[in-house]
Amino acid sequence: MRGGHVPVPPAGVPRPARAEAGRVRTWVSAGPVDLGLVLGPLRRGPGDPTFRAMPDGSVWRASLTPSGPGTLRVSVVPGGGAVRGEAWGPGGEWLLDGMPDLLGASDEPEAFAPRHRVVALARHRRPGLRLTRTGLVLESLIPSVLEQKVTTDEAYRAWRLLVRKFGEPAPGPAAGGRLWVMPAPRTWALIPSWEWHRAGVDDKRASTILRAVRVAARMEEASGMEAGAAQTRLELVPGIGPWTSAETVQRSHGAADAVTVGDLHLPGIVGWALAGNRSADDAEMLELLEPYAGQRHRAARLILLSGRVPERRAPRMTRGDIGKL
Repeated sequence: MRGGHVPVPPAGVPRPARAEAGRVRTWVSAGPVDLGLVLGPLRRGPGDPTFRAMPDGSVWRASLTPSGPGTLRVSVVPGGGAVRGEAWGPGGEWLLDGMPDLLGASDEPEAFAPRHRVVALARHRRPGLRLTRTGLVLESLIPSVLEQKVTTDEAYRAWRLLVRKFGEPAPGPAAGGRLWVMPAPRTWALIPSWEWHRAGVDDKRASTILRAVRVAARMEEASGMEAGAAQTRLELVPGIGPWTSAETVQRSHGAADAVTVGDLHLPGIVGWALAGNRSADDAEMLELLEPYAGQRHRAARLILLSGRVPERRAPRMTRGDIGKL
């Protein structure tokens, strides 16, 4: 989802108490909070079974935390900058403790200085943009591996099918029972080869995920490391390169400088927006983003949100489905 923005309706009227009340926390942000912008990068397609944006303006997430599965509902309190969080399950307390970071409390958007008009305008139009930090590595790493070298639709389908088949229902009301917690590392490791095939995942991506979950504890340890060191650790696993590690730490660490290299479209989008060159490669993209050193991911995200994208010349990437072979 280019730019990572999920439409979230404005906060509605206060809802009645739930029959299954969870633990509650209220957090007051120093600035505006746009749930669709902040949490949007965590949703893997409109059918993501771990994420729901509801008509009442709330966002629901189901996560596998170090304390176990948990469900978190967040909503902006009408008339103020407060955000209300409600959580269920063994991991609920962990999710509430991490809610401020999830909503961008550890981000420093004020450190960003726009150097191009298109970037400055995008920032002005999106005052609620903050970079999320989940503190969870595998929940961002695994879907990022699924997105390697395929269309987003194929990757989203694979994530949806595998989570629903091998995950578990999220604790609590869970957006009306429509949320699922992703499988535990051991469960990923035990998925039969034919199930990967049915989900459209080739042997290369499946093998990368299997190698990662075998060292799951080492992967999750990276959440406490500086983003660059975390990327280095992730890339020790064969099949995880700079593209995948950057996509992961952008979410797990809120890494403002982890620009994605090796992407099929991003260099051309950045090149077009900043220099009118739709044929830019990674080297030119990095050169154009050099004035934003330390904040290059944020700059690239604002460019994506600006909507300034070159017109498509070639047909879309062919969608495959090895599950039908």
